[in-house]
Amino acid sequence: MTRVPTPVPPIDVLRLTFGYDSFRGTQEQVISHVISGGDALVLMPTGGGKSLCYQIPAMLRPGVGVVISPLIALMHDQVTALEALGVRAGFLNSSVTAEERRATERAALAGELDLLYLAPERLGLDWMQDFLDRLEVSLFAIDEAHCVSQWGHDFRPDYLKLSILHDRWPTVPRIALTATATPATRREIVERLRLQDAHTFVASFDRPNIQYRIESKQQPLKQLLELIRSEHNGDAGIVYCLSRKSVEKTAEALCREGICALPYHAGLPSEVRSANQTRFLREEGVVMVATIAFGMGIDKPDVRFVAHLDLPKSIEGYYQETGRAGRDGLPATAWMAYGLADFVQQRQMI
Repeated sequence: MTRVPTPVPPIDVLRLTFGYDSFRGTQEQVISHVISGGDALVLMPTGGGKSLCYQIPAMLRPGVGVVISPLIALMHDQVTALEALGVRAGFLNSSVTAEERRATERAALAGELDLLYLAPERLGLDWMQDFLDRLEVSLFAIDEAHCVSQWGHDFRPDYLKLSILHDRWPTVPRIALTATATPATRREIVERLRLQDAHTFVASFDRPNIQYRIESKQQPLKQLLELIRSEHNGDAGIVYCLSRKSVEKTAEALCREGICALPYHAGLPSEVRSANQTRFLREEGVVMVATIAFGMGIDKPDVRFVAHLDLPKSIEGYYQETGRAGRDGLPATAWMAYGLADFVQQRQMI
């Protein structure tokens, strides 16, 4: 006679594996819904604990949870953090060697993984689809789901192909997650991912621990230095600039003033970007000066300030960027220097 294992309550996994005493907001409802096999669209603020909404169901449902994630560095960080907690996780992307890929595939096929992270580009490959056909997939999670929307601020064309999840594996539950979705973006996520029957969970987007401040732009670098020295001396922070040139000039200026600042933009070599991101994540008191290319899914809880030296492109992008501050729930600052010249600059770029 086969013994049926006793189901493990999600709260036990939360406490014993992740070290939290209780769920926050809509987490528990989302997790229960997905464990029972339902599709879900989850709108939750940055730092609200979106990852747990698919990680815990993947650990409790039979098979491996497949997570579509847009950034290689983000995948690496999440898998490393999960492995440190004893969770069986792996990833397949362009950074792995053929030998590493085969080892991860063998582990997944042998039932030795709870979570497998994939880049969206990989899902479009025939061999990857055939490989997934051979797996027992517990769920599909589409992280940063706003990337599917051409209305969104981080549009990724490969996300448009993710409707295949519904078409090819219709019985596998899907959960799409994002921290920012205007009504237009939400409609496009539902349409393009074929989530018309999914339950939508919307958490509160209030971040009471973040103090939002806007100053008239006079001497922005001087104003930024005043903010850092008077309120955030030695703290980790992110400074957003609109152009690559402005990123490099600002980082150099901060370094001259004795502040540990690093640049990050798409024009830097990938190894430099990766090294700078690693330092920001692992060292204390590092200030990252960046374009919006930096930050999606960054899991650094103790960012004490996010500063904008230029006007963000949209309210949605501004919320996403400032939401990277204070993920540990402690006080943080979202500061912006604003001037009418920013409108001129945006129009020129358009």
